[in-house]
Order: sequence, then C-alpha cells, then structure tokens
Amino acid sequence: MGKKEVDSGECNSDIQPARLVFDHIPDVVNQLVKGFISKKWSSHIEPVPIPSKQEVVDLVQQAQRILFPGFFTPMNLSPASLEYHLGQNLTLFYESLARQVSSAIRHDCFRHNQTCTKCGERSDRIAGEFIKTLPQIRELLESDINATLEGDPAATNADEVIFSYPGLFAILVYRLAHRLIELEVPIIPRILSEYAYHRTAIDIHPGATIGDSFFIDHGAGVVIGATSTIGSRVRIYQGVTLGALSLPRGAGELLKNTRRHPTIEDDVIIYANATILGGETVIGARSIVGGNVWLTESIGPDTKVLLKQPELLYIGKK
Repeated sequence: MGKKEVDSGECNSDIQPARLVFDHIPDVVNQLVKGFISKKWSSHIEPVPIPSKQEVVDLVQQAQRILFPGFFTPMNLSPASLEYHLGQNLTLFYESLARQVSSAIRHDCFRHNQTCTKCGERSDRIAGEFIKTLPQIRELLESDINATLEGDPAATNADEVIFSYPGLFAILVYRLAHRLIELEVPIIPRILSEYAYHRTAIDIHPGATIGDSFFIDHGAGVVIGATSTIGSRVRIYQGVTLGALSLPRGAGELLKNTRRHPTIEDDVIIYANATILGGETVIGARSIVGGNVWLTESIGPDTKVLLKQPELLYIGKK
C-alpha cells in the first residue's frame, strides 16, 4: 500500500510541469502563425502543391529499372519480356514525371506571380521530351561505366560498377537532373542532386556541363559547382573541389548568371583533395593535377602540377 502511495505521488509531481508546458503552446502557435502569414519566414502555405520529395526520389529508382533492366527489378527478365518491361516502366515514369513537373511549374508560377503558362500542357511536353532523350543518356552512362572499368583496376566487371559504385550512381542522377535543367524544370533537379549527395557524399550541381566517359573514383567529398565545364574522359578522385573564388556579400544576385567555376578540358586527371577555383581557371587537355594541389589560375595542355614533397618529422626511438 505504501509503495502505491509513493508511485501515485511521483505521478502527480510529473503531471504539474507538463500542464505548465501545455499552457505555453497557444502563445507559441500564435507567434509562429504571425511569422509565416506575414511572409517574414519561408513557408509553403499555398493553394498549389509543391513537388513530392519522395516521388522525385522514386523517379530515380524508376529510371534505374529502365536504364539498367534486370539489375533493379524484382523479377528475372528475358529477351521476350524486355519490351513489356520497358513499355510498362516508361509509361509509369512518364506519368510520374509529368505530375511532378506540373507541381514544380505551378509552384514556381504562384511564387513569382506569373500569368498562367498552361502548366498541364507544358509538363506533358517536357516529360515527353525527357523520355525521348533516355537512349542518349543511357549511351553516356555506358561510356561512364567503361571509363570506370578502364580507370579502376579494382573494378572487375560492369555489373559490379552498376550495382555498387557511388560515382556511377552520382553521375546517373546528375545526367537525369541536367537534362531537366536543359528543359527549364524548376526545383526538381536540385531535389535530385541533393538526394544523390546524401546517398554518396558527391555533390554535383545539375547545372554543370560534363562530357562522356566521366569517372569519379571513391567519390566522397567531391564538389562540382554549377558553372563547371568538364570535357570527355576526365577522371577525378575523392575530395576534389571545382568551386568558386571567395564571393562578396550579395553574390547570390550579383553573380547568378556569371561563370564562377573552372573548366576542365579533355583527358584530365585530378587526384584526391585537389581544389580548383574560379570561373577563368582552365585546366588544359591531358594535364594532371596532383593530390592536395590548390589552383586558382589556368594551366596549359599536357601539364603536371604537383606539390613538392613535404618534410616529415619522425618522433620515437626508431
């Protein structure tokens, strides 16, 4: 009996602080509502839907089933069932993409008080244009797979690269997102690139221009800025940054349409943790940039840039 009384007393002492917290909730709600309604804080309190992040991510998985048939499907495929598989998945992909593009366009129009741009017709047309280019995207991805096999002795076959290489996954998502940028689709390309970043720690802005046979080895920490241009047969390693020079206050508006990131010409190799900055910086064809190098100026073709061997201190009896 005594134990029950103690327990009851402990419960009563817990209830009182909880009530005090609940008393504050209406005031907090009022403050939050005022901040959002006044547009002082960013929010999405609008009559039009914003694209669904989960459905955009699902588009990547649908694209994998189309572009790599048999790798990411729950059933075995045969030559006889391939046409049905592709037709079904392309139809689903088209419908999902058109729906998300429509949401993105409607949201953008509402945000910027634009006149009606026939969102439904535009989204259908854009989705149609996008799927027409899937064969070209797949051809580019095949060149990326071959570049991986040529550049990495540890890669035993294409299956391994498709299933498990984070670099190829990041490039796949980039090539999808970049095509959407070309079709002037708002917001969705950045949702795609951020999804790839969280999966791989490779940050490729969808606005960058990247040629065929691109290989990212290991990959973690790679950053490729929005106005970067990368040629064909380029290989880069983990931790490489293709970035902008120090930006002034207000650079978001001042430099929005200017080149801020470097140009990497054909057949360049950039080793781990190298940093290359600036919109006027050009790395000439067939050049090699060594690990940990910091560059803010151009180098000509067929050039090697390496750090001098640092002095090492050995402390201990041997």
